Amino acid sequence: MILIPDLADIEITTTSNAERRVARLLQSIAVSRDAVAFYSVKLRSHAVKQQGEADFVVLWDGVVILIEVKGGGVRRYDGVWYSIDRHGDWRKLRESPMDQAKSAMYALRAILHEDGVGWFATEAVAVTPDIDAPPPAVEWKDSHWWAKEQMSITAMTEAFERVARGAKAAPYGARIARPDELRARLFGQFTRMPVIDAQRGAVIEEQNRATEGQARVLAALSRNPRMLVFGGAGTGKSLVLAEGAKHEAAEGKSVLITFRSPSLVDFFKPRIAGRDIDLIPFAELSGDRRYDAVFVDEAQDLMNADGMDALDTVIRDGRASGRWRMFLDPNNQAHIDGEFDPDVFELLQEEALQCDLDRNVRNTRAIVHVVQEYIGADIGDPGIVHGDLVAWRWSGRTADVDAAEVVARELVANGARRGDIWIISVSSDSAPRTSAAGLHVTSPRFAKGLEAEHVIVCDLPREYDDRGLAAFYVAVTRARVTLHVVASKEDKKRLQDLLRKQVGQ
Repeated sequence: MILIPDLADIEITTTSNAERRVARLLQSIAVSRDAVAFYSVKLRSHAVKQQGEADFVVLWDGVVILIEVKGGGVRRYDGVWYSIDRHGDWRKLRESPMDQAKSAMYALRAILHEDGVGWFATEAVAVTPDIDAPPPAVEWKDSHWWAKEQMSITAMTEAFERVARGAKAAPYGARIARPDELRARLFGQFTRMPVIDAQRGAVIEEQNRATEGQARVLAALSRNPRMLVFGGAGTGKSLVLAEGAKHEAAEGKSVLITFRSPSLVDFFKPRIAGRDIDLIPFAELSGDRRYDAVFVDEAQDLMNADGMDALDTVIRDGRASGRWRMFLDPNNQAHIDGEFDPDVFELLQEEALQCDLDRNVRNTRAIVHVVQEYIGADIGDPGIVHGDLVAWRWSGRTADVDAAEVVARELVANGARRGDIWIISVSSDSAPRTSAAGLHVTSPRFAKGLEAEHVIVCDLPREYDDRGLAAFYVAVTRARVTLHVVASKEDKKRLQDLLRKQVGQ
């Protein structure tokens, strides 16, 4: 069964040994790929709490099953419920484990009904893995209270099937919620992508939220063998890729993440730490090992015969029949580092399901509009509405790295951290370096696929041909919070010509 988040994250975040045991069992249950278990689902409204929570929400054979896990012992005395720890100490409970499960079930049902999802069958289950089953009662069905007898893969599978079989049928004429719609709502409502950077204000907080578009892609990734995922710069392709790879690895598959730019190693490594996932730049693939699932980032760089032949050697059963996901930018950054063959791309489109990420979760609205106006590139609807306007720094002299460092020093003086500032020299393809002032200076070739909070763009192209446009596109889409463009009078004229060209199209 698929776990959201994966087992490694649950093991780290939960303080309950009982929840860990249940999570391990859920992952070990071998069922159809449509079964998913969501852990620690927050509910925005609840009958008795300002915010409720379900320990697990499981989609099983079209039925939504909410599970409340209670470790240790339980006791009901004079109509009041207590938990009992291993020392024999009692602690009064607000309600029984079964009532907790039911109240969460009613809250989730009300929320999704309010959102217009449609009718779906729901059941509530209490799990007490450390004790024998409680005696029969009129308050619950025996099939819905699981104790230590159900703490095995076979017994829990049978328990799920029994609960699902007994679920209510839909009322006559009701619109039935589609399973994929339920999955997407639970992904979108309750999943967050892991972001390593420290959060800074409303802009960073908004960027950390998984969009509904990302949720749909994650749901589709679990069910389809081959996928092309399209998204402009800033639409969260790499974050979705990392989550998808973690889910595949959690199911015991051998997983490879590959890409052309070696700089992406530093991006992915902390996001998949502790997982059995190989992270290998494309140039270092030997073909000695085949993988059950292969994830390719910035796939437009490898969209040629040689690239596809190399991938064919690492995908189990080959590219045509194996399991892979390729994430690429339809605005074609391959002019920066790579070769894009339209014929190869057309062939791949026939082999795979195609999906779009259409919401920008990195760049502020102002940055998205600049990219659209000057380049005409589609980088998604602006999801981040906060943030400063793009700062154009018109220079009477050469608008180079030295001029950019002046802007960087102003940012530092105003409270920005030096390590959060990048200077991108658009006309360069040099590897990253640290300037004498301790600032990160890089080029579009090495910045592609990465991001920084504050970006200062300089050394603009002398000609906006395919390569110049691609380099400018990469540079101005790296910023998460502020974007500064250092330009000379000659740059200004070329930019005005570029804008007129886009308006005229």
